[in-house]
Amino acid sequence: MTPEFIPIAYEPHGRTDAIGRYSDGQFLASVTYAFPEGFRLDEGWEEQKRLYAVLHLFDGDGHYRDSQIWCAGSWAERQRDPDGADSVLTRARAHLAGMLRSLPKRTYTDIAIRPFQLTVDGVFFGLVAKEDDDGGWAELYPDNLGFTEPWDGTYDT
Repeated sequence: MTPEFIPIAYEPHGRTDAIGRYSDGQFLASVTYAFPEGFRLDEGWEEQKRLYAVLHLFDGDGHYRDSQIWCAGSWAERQRDPDGADSVLTRARAHLAGMLRSLPKRTYTDIAIRPFQLTVDGVFFGLVAKEDDDGGWAELYPDNLGFTEPWDGTYDT
């Protein structure tokens, strides 16, 4: 059975290295590529695959409050300038760093949050809880991180 609050473990230098608490609650942040819902993997997919700086905010009890989601550019742009000072990845990381700096009394640590969902630019973002005959799990979109028993906050990709 999926718990009401999904634990997510802080993993320095891992995919959950930008999560924790701040003076007004909890945060979950990442830089992630995403496709809009309904995209077709045919010619032009490089323009549809976009890189986002994402910051989700929650109250101290893990209830969703708000999100700041910023598109840094497309995969096609990254291919033209993969590692430059003005590359898509550099811009996304810099923007995320600025969003994180804006959180007062920020500390990086484990969190526990309720499922939530929203769509921005046609892209689905959220933590979705699911159940089937084998049990429950939760998945973070578009990061594609899965959480399941023993519900210790570790993820699978």
